[in-house]
Amino acid sequence: MSACIFCKIIKGDIPSLKLFESDKVFAFLDINPLSRGHALVIPKFHGAKLTDIPDDQLSELLPVVKKIVNATGAENYNVLQNNGKIAHQEVDHVHFHMIPKPNLKEGLSVGWPQQKTDMDKLKELLEEVQAKM
Repeated sequence: MSACIFCKIIKGDIPSLKLFESDKVFAFLDINPLSRGHALVIPKFHGAKLTDIPDDQLSELLPVVKKIVNATGAENYNVLQNNGKIAHQEVDHVHFHMIPKPNLKEGLSVGWPQQKTDMDKLKELLEEVQAKM
């Protein structure tokens, strides 16, 4: 996709602080980090959402995230991957954030607005999902 900023980074049209590159994956430091070492790991295959990426193009992503965690020495960290605008996805190209959490003030802050559980509806959902897998 010619308009995709991440595709332009992969092609070298936009400079990046590259950490890792293979045939399938590109990883670089985030230029607007939440903490020191905040990195992005992206597939070279363009797709807006995780379900748009073929399985064979996903196989290296988490191992590369793990390598970056080890290389940065992060003891506490978040791995974040958003799909869709209302799920806070800013760039329409699949990407994983590795965000070190060195203390309570730096890194990702997360809210978790739990909902009450209706067990009957939860069981219906379970059956629906299992039937499609």
